[in-house]
Amino acid sequence: MSDGTREGSRRTMSGADAMWLHADRPNHLMVIDGIMWTAEPLDWARLRRTVQERLVDVYPVFHQRPVAPAHLWELPGWEDDPDFSLSNHLHHAKLRKPGGDAQLRAFLEKKVRRPLDRSHPLWETWLVDGYQGGSVVFSRLHHAMADGIALAQVMLTLTDASPDEQVAPPEPVLASRAGRLGSVVSSGTALLRATASLPTAPVTALKGVGVTRKLLLDVLPDSLFSHEPGVDKRLTWTRPQPVADVKAIGRATGSTVNDVLIAALAGALNRYLHAFDESVDRLTTMVPVNIRPPDQPLPRELGNKFALVMLHLPTGEMAPLQRLEEVHRRMESIKHSPEVLITTAVAEGIGHLHAVEKPFVDFFAGKAVGVTTNVAGPREPRYLAGVEVTGILGWVPGSGGQTLGVCIFSYAGTVRIGFKVDAATVAQPERLVALVEAELDSLRQLVTPDRAGSAASRPAATRSGPPTTSPPVASTGR
Repeated sequence: MSDGTREGSRRTMSGADAMWLHADRPNHLMVIDGIMWTAEPLDWARLRRTVQERLVDVYPVFHQRPVAPAHLWELPGWEDDPDFSLSNHLHHAKLRKPGGDAQLRAFLEKKVRRPLDRSHPLWETWLVDGYQGGSVVFSRLHHAMADGIALAQVMLTLTDASPDEQVAPPEPVLASRAGRLGSVVSSGTALLRATASLPTAPVTALKGVGVTRKLLLDVLPDSLFSHEPGVDKRLTWTRPQPVADVKAIGRATGSTVNDVLIAALAGALNRYLHAFDESVDRLTTMVPVNIRPPDQPLPRELGNKFALVMLHLPTGEMAPLQRLEEVHRRMESIKHSPEVLITTAVAEGIGHLHAVEKPFVDFFAGKAVGVTTNVAGPREPRYLAGVEVTGILGWVPGSGGQTLGVCIFSYAGTVRIGFKVDAATVAQPERLVALVEAELDSLRQLVTPDRAGSAASRPAATRSGPPTTSPPVASTGR
């Protein structure tokens, strides 16, 4: 069942989808990038068949291209690409020798700066052989197709719970929630019910005024992250961190896993700024929140069903546990405010403005240094075309003057943080990665002294995935 109207093979986009379609800029492509890698080589023919059966045959937007509206007051739409060919979207490549981290990074960074061809469906996937004796599947999906949480779920339907290939597409393996930010969703749902009752209406209205002031009047403090971004981006990522360690910190401090990771990010930003003789009390990041009904499968038409809330990262001088407590307090405040509802309405409205929407997108984007997202992936290993997936990473796009994207992705008992940064603005992303890891180690030491440094000291098999340079490299995204 479609959310839009249909005329033959054509259907109309939602306002939110249209906003992301129109938000492309040369220095900010609205493309969500992600990789899955395996320790053994993947079979090209089997991967092609899997992509055809699990993506193209199931989700229409994978064989449809965007089309302009017939009238200025209408929204754009999707229509079947008459020249669709899987070969236009699924490509095969091999890394230069020795096929290590540097070669993979160079390959990815070259691709992410290229816009997708709008005369065809807005996606491409690369099978990259020669990486550490295995393969990498690198996917680029335009934000107009769907939000990042939905697209992560879609790409994970390429995988199976066992090496035996399934004939039918598998059940979704990613919950219909915004990862560990899912509690925000339930709060937003509860708020919808609360606004219907008269006693809570004055309180909700007052909070709504506060959120509106925040969205309209907030000013991002000037810092080295405030420069106009260029076309070139850097992609980096942390070493895998045991989820059990992060949960232990959360249990000891009465905070969530997401709180712990966000606090480590805020602390790392504080220390990174200090290295350049800068200091600010807060840096704002946009946090995506899923608003799809929980426990319901994705619609075949996909689309964007999420809100962006503004989180003030506490980047001032404070002790690690104090910073964690402050992150928890700020996240709880957002969960009990109408910000999700307000920003959802704003995004839908901007999409209907067509030619004059750019100033509105830039206005709201300019209130944050970037986007930070958190996706809770499968807890157990998955298999892609019969081969075990050893790691997953993602990177989110920014807009306006944003220079710092962070994506937290957990998979099979570990969590990695991926950064997509403006190459000129964030000159030393490897240092930022090392600082995030150092902040997590500090929190481990404070709450569980005997486990400090446990991630770095584990056997290499536990730390499987892209090797890191010295200092270790990390990346941040949606």
